[in-house]
Amino acid sequence: MTSAIHSEKNKYTVIGFRVERAGPLAQLEDAGRFGVRRLGVTQGGPADLHGWAWANRLAGNPWGTAALEITFGGLTLVAERDLTLAVAGADLGATLDGQPLPLWKRVSCREGQRLVFAAPANGLRAYLAVAGGFVAEPVLGSVACVVREGLGGFDGRGSKLAEGDRLAVGHRLTAGQPSSAGASLTEAPDEVRIDYRATASLPLLPGAQVADFSGHSLFQAFNEVWHVDDRADRMGVRLTGPRLQCRIGSMVSEGIGLGALQVPPDGQPIALLNDRQTIGGYPRLGALTPLATSRLAQCLPGQEVRLVAASSEGALKAYRRFCLTFMG
Repeated sequence: MTSAIHSEKNKYTVIGFRVERAGPLAQLEDAGRFGVRRLGVTQGGPADLHGWAWANRLAGNPWGTAALEITFGGLTLVAERDLTLAVAGADLGATLDGQPLPLWKRVSCREGQRLVFAAPANGLRAYLAVAGGFVAEPVLGSVACVVREGLGGFDGRGSKLAEGDRLAVGHRLTAGQPSSAGASLTEAPDEVRIDYRATASLPLLPGAQVADFSGHSLFQAFNEVWHVDDRADRMGVRLTGPRLQCRIGSMVSEGIGLGALQVPPDGQPIALLNDRQTIGGYPRLGALTPLATSRLAQCLPGQEVRLVAASSEGALKAYRRFCLTFMG
């Protein structure tokens, strides 16, 4: 059982799901681990903030509630009690007792039913939220799982789910009324549902060492198509395309934020995601906005993306508008 079951939180938790088949990568993610990068510990959290936030809202959970991030599918869960849930983000061919599971919508799941995530049909990462939230013991203030650092996640062990794991949920709301003020919303509007198969336009805030790149490279960066390389994980996504030229080969390492677009000597950019290192020594073209990083995290290898220059003012306005949807 999870350590949460043996803690003081025992009276607030029950087992919600048993893992029958673990799949390649499924892990618990809350909003992330902050205030610890001075220790060399990265933030973790959902690779696709947009999908994670909508799953939680539809389940009736407040911002920051832990949900399950499912990458590539291959996961089978068996409900051990009646639950209220929502799945947002990628379409991984989810079914409930063999019937297609509605996405971006609040759904009731009964004890004994089998929830299966098959394979990517549209996007890469799906988010499963349950009313009351998944519960695990926090590590450094968060349950976000970072496999590279062995922190957080199920039972605090810092690893993906395994067959036989039994996931604790907040029992007060498992089959009852959702918890947040926005609980009346049971289905996401069409305009927030993304077709992840389409070419992604990724807003980028130019900065850091952008002036050290050649003019031709800057033109190429924002006017040519990039492709997502198969060398991609929760640490970063490599983009392949024109070779960017920078007069700085390497530099003294400095702090790295979410979405930083580093360019190593081979000229192929790497967008750094949630499980990135905390410092880096390659020049940076700039940084993708948080929502651009989320969009990139849903791209499969080979997909086309475009970089779009963005202003700080515009990016901040878009992010505030997004946050107000969930935090009012």
